[in-house]
Amino acid sequence: MKKKNMRAVSLVMSIAVAGSLLAGCGGTQDKSETDVKEDSTKSSSVGAGSDTSDSLPRNETLYFSGQQWGTINDYNPLSANSNNAMGIMQGDMSRTLIYETLYMWNPLTAKMYPLLAKEDPQWNDAKNEITVTLNPDAKWSDGTPVTAEDVAYTYEFHTKYESPTGVDMKKYIDDVKAKDNSTVVFTATRGDDGAALNPLLVESFFPKLYIMQKSYMQSIEKKDNNDAETIKTDPMDDLVASGPYKPYIDNDQKVVFIRDENYWGQADSLWGKLPVPKYIAHTIFKDNSASLTAMQKGEVDVAQSFITDVQDLWLEQDLPISTYMDEPPYGICLVMPTMFFNTKKAGLDQKAVRKAIAMSIDYNQIISSAMSGQSPSFEDVPRSVMNPTDAEQAMVDQDALKEYQWDNADLDGANALLDEAGIVDSDGDGIREYQGENLSYKAECPSGWSDWNASLEIVAAAGKKIGIDIETYFPEASQYTDDYTTGKFDITMQNSSGSSVANPYQRCMFFLSSEYNDLDVNFSGNFGSFKSDQADEILNKIPAETDEAKLKEYYTELSRIMLDECPCVPLMYRPQLFHVVNESVWTGYPQADDGTDIPPSDCTDGYGIAALYNLTLTDEQ
Repeated sequence: MKKKNMRAVSLVMSIAVAGSLLAGCGGTQDKSETDVKEDSTKSSSVGAGSDTSDSLPRNETLYFSGQQWGTINDYNPLSANSNNAMGIMQGDMSRTLIYETLYMWNPLTAKMYPLLAKEDPQWNDAKNEITVTLNPDAKWSDGTPVTAEDVAYTYEFHTKYESPTGVDMKKYIDDVKAKDNSTVVFTATRGDDGAALNPLLVESFFPKLYIMQKSYMQSIEKKDNNDAETIKTDPMDDLVASGPYKPYIDNDQKVVFIRDENYWGQADSLWGKLPVPKYIAHTIFKDNSASLTAMQKGEVDVAQSFITDVQDLWLEQDLPISTYMDEPPYGICLVMPTMFFNTKKAGLDQKAVRKAIAMSIDYNQIISSAMSGQSPSFEDVPRSVMNPTDAEQAMVDQDALKEYQWDNADLDGANALLDEAGIVDSDGDGIREYQGENLSYKAECPSGWSDWNASLEIVAAAGKKIGIDIETYFPEASQYTDDYTTGKFDITMQNSSGSSVANPYQRCMFFLSSEYNDLDVNFSGNFGSFKSDQADEILNKIPAETDEAKLKEYYTELSRIMLDECPCVPLMYRPQLFHVVNESVWTGYPQADDGTDIPPSDCTDGYGIAALYNLTLTDEQ
C-alpha cells in the first residue's frame, strides 16, 4: 500500500463507481502513444503575455503535464486544428477552464451535473423537444449575463459555418430557440414516428458543446466577412468566455491561465467560491520522459500520461505521488483499445479465422507487460460491449454470455476451430491457407504508441502459434489514419469511446454499426465493414428505449454478436484519462475512498473540475 496524505474534502457524497469516450488515442495523445512534432519556430503569444520564466508563485500555481504538446494555434471552438488541449477540449467530458458547457458529465455516477444550466433538461411528452433552463447567475467574463440567445446562436454559429461539431449536431438537432432570456428549447431531428431520431445523441451535446457569447460571435462574423474558412481559423485571441480562467501566457515554452477573480461560479448557486489555484500552467515538454522527470522533482502536480509501473514512484522511490486507486488498475478504466479485422479481406471474412486469432491471444501478457498491470483482466471482467465499471456491467447478462467467452491464450481451441472449418496448412510451410492463399496479415497502429505496439506484437506472436502469419506494421500516425479511415488495412487497433451520456450505445455503434460501411472516409467506427442485420435492428431500437430490462436484453445480444462473430476484439481495459498527482505542493485530489463524487479526470474535465475547489496547500507550503 502506498503512503497517503490527508485529503481535504469539502463535497461529501457517496461514491458510485460507475460509468456510461476519447482520451486514449482519440483525443489528447500522450507521448507514450504518439510522437508529437513540435513547431519550434512559433513563439508568439496568443492574447497573453510572453513571460516564460519560472516567476509564477509556486504556492498559487497548479502545474500539468501530458496535455499540451507544442504551441497553441488558437482559442477557437470551431477550429479543427487548435492544438490547444489545455484550453479547448470538447469531448464527452469537456475541459471547462475557459469556455463552459451547459452540463458536466460525471462517469462515476453516470449523470450530468448543471454548469451553465440551472437544473436537469426536460423532454416534452412527444419526446421531440428538450428544454434547458439557464442559471441566472451565469455571466460572461465581460460581466454581461449568459442568455438563451447565446446558446441558440452558438448552435447556429457552428451549423452555419459547418464546424466538425456543427456538422455532427445538425444530424440530431434540427433547431435551437430562445424561449425567453433563460429558457432554451432544442428541437430534435425527428424520425417517422415524430419523436426524436436519437434522443441520446441530442443530450450528448449538453456536456460537450462550449457555449459562446452571441455578440462576440457576431463581431467575429463582421471581422471575417462571414467567410466560413476564415471564421474557423480565427485565433479568437480576444475571446469572451464564462469559465473560471483566462489566457495569461502562451508561447512555445509554457501555457498559463490566470483565474478570473470575478468568475460567476463563486455564486452560491454553483461552487460558492473561486477555484483554489490562481494559475493553471503547463510547461511544453519535449517528451514523456522529460515530463516524468519534472513530476519526480515536484515541478508537475497533475500528469495525464501512461507511466509504466507507476507504483514504483511511491513504493521504490518513496515520492509523494499517488493515483486515484491504491492498487491496480490505479484508475477508472472506461475505454477498451480494440482490434478490428477487415472483413473484406480473404480469410478475415471468415468467422473461424477471426475468432481463432481472438482465442489465441495472451491477454494477460498484454495487461502485465503492455499495460504494466493497469487494467482489469478478462477473467475479472469478462468481455462484452461494456466497460468494466459497475454501472455498465449491470446492463449486461454475463451468465448468458459465458458460452461465447474463451479462455486466455486458448491455442488448442483456436487450432481445433480452424481445423474444423477446413482451414489447414496443406503445403507444410507452417501457414494455413484459405482458398489457396496463405493467411498472412499486417496488424497496424502508429509508431511510438508503445503500449499499443507491444500489444500487437503479442497478437502477432499468437497468430504464428496457430498457423496464421501476422506481422506488425507501425507507420506514422498520418499514414495509420489514412489506412483505417479508407479501409486500407488488414488488422487495425482503435480506441473505443469511454463514458458519456450516449454510452454504452455509442460504443456499440462503434463496434457493430453498418451505418458507416458506405462512407468513403470513415472516422466513426466498425472500420472492418462488418454487417449484421440483427445488430443494426437492435442499434436502431436502443435510443428510444427506456425500459431497463429491455435495454439489458439488447446490450446482451449485441455482446453475443460481437463475441460470436468477432468483427472486433477488445484487447484490454484502459483509463479514459490517466490521472497521476504529486502532493508535494498541493493535496486534496480526488481518490477512490475519499467519499466524494469527483472523478479522476485531471481536475479539469467534466465534473472533475470540482477538484480545483477542494485543493489545499501542504504543510510545507
